[in-house]
Amino acid sequence: MISLEALTEQLANHILSWDMPEPARLDVRLVPQNLLPIINDLYQLRWGYLAAITGLDHGPETSEMEVLYHFCAAADVLTLRVHIPRENAALPSICSILPYAGVFERELSEMFGVIMYGAPDDSRLFLPDDWPEGVYPLRKDAKEPEDD
Repeated sequence: MISLEALTEQLANHILSWDMPEPARLDVRLVPQNLLPIINDLYQLRWGYLAAITGLDHGPETSEMEVLYHFCAAADVLTLRVHIPRENAALPSICSILPYAGVFERELSEMFGVIMYGAPDDSRLFLPDDWPEGVYPLRKDAKEPEDD
């Protein structure tokens, strides 16, 4: 298995910056257009598995959110951090490379309002069918829908 340090060299063409906040953990920052190439590189290298996709809303005053892709290989954790605008939040789906990412992408879309372009399934996963459009419960400015 490729070490985290060596992984930064392999992915250097696609990343903005990286840091190791603690041993066995690598955080990599990248722009949205480099998401698919870096996921493809990880797949080709057979480096770990996608453990989760997490949304982070920094609040309406910041105008952006982050999407974190967490990969694990043994005790090593690689987190890809992608900054996107809060308004019209969108990323390409990674399901063409990692089909099992669909569940994580559906949750991200449903809870944070991130559109996943090219996703094979964009149906709801957790929220009821009558949940109001445009209300994303994990955004910091989300308001609970009123009961009728």
